[in-house]
Amino acid sequence: QVQLVESGGALVQAGGSLRLSCAVSGITFSIYGFAWYRQAPGKQRELVATISAGETPTYADSVRGRFTISRDNAKNTVYLQTNSLKPEDTAVYYCNKLPRLAGWGRGTQVTVSS
Repeated sequence: QVQLVESGGALVQAGGSLRLSCAVSGITFSIYGFAWYRQAPGKQRELVATISAGETPTYADSVRGRFTISRDNAKNTVYLQTNSLKPEDTAVYYCNKLPRLAGWGRGTQVTVSS
């Protein structure tokens, strides 16, 4: 059974940084790509960034240049470094594998105050 456990969220002031982590178990981590998503209150979940098995990243326009996705195959963990945070980045952040699983982890709350 695949498990996705997100962590690292917090309350931070605008301009601050956070490093989010997603610990993955139950699959052969190194052969899959992964993605970070976020869901703000009252909005649909949106794709933030992806990373392929070969470590090629992609980013949503809203975060490009501020966020960096990475992975550590030895630790079965995907990271999202978030810099220059803005209030509009406030959301619950989730990770998932590619292709996406039907289920989701609990996510991690990021709150950016102005």
